[in-house]
Amino acid sequence: MTGPTRISDRGILLIVAGYALAFIAFGLAVDGPIEVARGLVEILTTRDALITDYFGIGGIGAACVNAGLLTLLACLVYERCGAAITGASVACLFLVLGFALFGKNLLNVWPIIVGVWLYSRFQGQSFASNINTAFFGVALAPIVSEILLSTSLSPVFTVPLALATALVIGFVLVPAAAQLFKAHMGFCLYNMGFTAGLIGVLVVAMYKAYGFVPEPVFVWTTGNNRLLVPFLGVILLSLIALGLWFDRDALAGVRQLLRVSGQAPTDFIAMVGIGATLVNMALAGAVGMAYVVVVGGDLNGPVVGALLSIVGFAAFGKNPLNILPVMLGVFLASLGKADSAADATLLLAALFGTTLAPIAGRFGWHWGIVAGFIHASAVQTVGQLHAGLNLYNNGLAAGIVASVLVPVIIAIQSRTQPQRVPPGPSGPESAAMDAAARNRV
Repeated sequence: MTGPTRISDRGILLIVAGYALAFIAFGLAVDGPIEVARGLVEILTTRDALITDYFGIGGIGAACVNAGLLTLLACLVYERCGAAITGASVACLFLVLGFALFGKNLLNVWPIIVGVWLYSRFQGQSFASNINTAFFGVALAPIVSEILLSTSLSPVFTVPLALATALVIGFVLVPAAAQLFKAHMGFCLYNMGFTAGLIGVLVVAMYKAYGFVPEPVFVWTTGNNRLLVPFLGVILLSLIALGLWFDRDALAGVRQLLRVSGQAPTDFIAMVGIGATLVNMALAGAVGMAYVVVVGGDLNGPVVGALLSIVGFAAFGKNPLNILPVMLGVFLASLGKADSAADATLLLAALFGTTLAPIAGRFGWHWGIVAGFIHASAVQTVGQLHAGLNLYNNGLAAGIVASVLVPVIIAIQSRTQPQRVPPGPSGPESAAMDAAARNRV
């Protein structure tokens, strides 16, 4: 190996923007401009708490165009504010792309982002230093839509109330996320899901206390696999081709990534370069898609979003080896439940539950299975607390699981096998963590 392949921040943004454009082109090819425009109006004017599959609201074309346009705008914001593009940034942008298929849209994300900007100004910090938190933090974007589209209040009240609520949420995200990261010690990669979930619980509790009770939502489409499997296959193959084009030694870099735990913050781009990272993203995404196909699951907005979260976080902690045990744990848990592994909640739990991959990476595959097994039950309960208004419901559940399970694992291993419980990452993984520390999710 000649060393990690480095490209400019703008170059990485162009790669992400290219995939956003691919979603726009695919959406227009599937439904055409007129149908896409109609579908976008539907998406922007519909409540979108969990689970609201935009494929079922505005059609596949409009959902993909919404995802692509929102991601392009996010790339523009990153570029204009001069943010450093790290593995965390790539994970964040792919999360925007994925969740814009079922909850984030061109209207509801911006007030929360402005709230983070206001916090940055208040603290005398650059917005670039908190931009990942801003775009991860739009996990709570459904709160904006929920209040705006409420039928119980006049727009005279809903508009300022939605804006004020979102601005406050954005303002508190940065300090809250920094504090809550300590609870799970980086063993839950979706730290913002944990943070946003707890904030969402408080917001919902306050509104419920004053009589505003969000109605449950469930929109879940089926029958899209024959269209979406080839499209996603092309996306994954292009990631491999692009990675090998950037770095002929990319596979050696992937082998290096397979040996690290992935405990956050671990920036794979800083560790092995963009070439190996892109290949790892493709391989991890392929593992997730294979799981969906094997268990007989449906590809739709939420499931494609979950697959894109795996792809994105394969630049910041996930690899094919550390996600598999967690997915297996969720699958084993499904065998004893009334719901099958292909049902909505458990299918998403297996994919999004890979946020717990660092547990398998650091403590062994068997603990990864345990984490996945517990997560399968936790995620079916915690959504009620925030009424589906935190899109990263699995992040909240996983944050709770990691915060409780990891200290127990450490206590057990420190007594029975003290030599196998290192205090933290070392070597290149430690260096990558230091490089990424300012970009905690």
